[in-house]
Amino acid sequence: MEATKESRWIRVGNFVTVDWLKHRLEDKNVIPVDCRFDLKDPKRGYNEYHEAHIPGAMYADLEKHLSGKVDEHGGRHPLPDMEGFLIFLGSIGIDGSKTVVVYDAQQSAMAARLWWMLKYVGHKKVYVLDGGYTEWIEQNLPTTDQESDVEETEFKANIQKEMVAELTDVQSGIKEQGTVLIDARGEDRYAGRNEPIDPKAGHIPTAVNLFFAENLKDGKWKSIGQLEDRFQEYRDKEIISYCGSGVTACVNILALDEIGEKSKLYVGSWSDWCSYKEHEIESD
Repeated sequence: MEATKESRWIRVGNFVTVDWLKHRLEDKNVIPVDCRFDLKDPKRGYNEYHEAHIPGAMYADLEKHLSGKVDEHGGRHPLPDMEGFLIFLGSIGIDGSKTVVVYDAQQSAMAARLWWMLKYVGHKKVYVLDGGYTEWIEQNLPTTDQESDVEETEFKANIQKEMVAELTDVQSGIKEQGTVLIDARGEDRYAGRNEPIDPKAGHIPTAVNLFFAENLKDGKWKSIGQLEDRFQEYRDKEIISYCGSGVTACVNILALDEIGEKSKLYVGSWSDWCSYKEHEIESD
């Protein structure tokens, strides 16, 4: 977990292993948060949490807790009202003193969204469980269907506004050679060959495609060297990450952060961009 120099860049240390968490299940200062969620079946993650979860884990719902009200613009998963989000964090026992371990069973997609949001409000001790709930089960580690007792607290935010790319930043970034837009969606959606969710297909002009799931192999995060190689071409650029609605892009941001590189999140992502009739769209 501590930062160590490895290869060419600095490894930040955003991950913990299931073995690390297994030995801290009784530590009240360590709070696991279950983020399992299925975009096609929004109730599934919550139901699975109540069937079985890591002992001591609380639950964070992508659409109820980690997203706000959907409007004409702003995308399918805009950020929630920050006051309400902070109240939610306090209600599940999270304040600045706690170590938070987030996990899901969706290749870190939902967990990375909460990781990013906690970083956005200034939390310094948040980690992603490598391998997620799938790895926990494969290792035959304990689960429970009992809700955890929690001592409510108050989270005091220190908002990191520089982590967000506004629409105007994206519009400017298209024209600037020193900026790269990274699209985290699958190749078919990026290319405009298939769009199962949003009303228009394609990608933001000049964007490159780096599918979020390719940061992992067999559900586990790739090595530092592999991540360095993946993003090497963009190291000296200002990076803006986006996806369909600001969720899976957080996986690329997490990967970049792990190798010491920063990226802003275009929260509205493709679902916001394509909501404007005047916006140009590219496809392959």
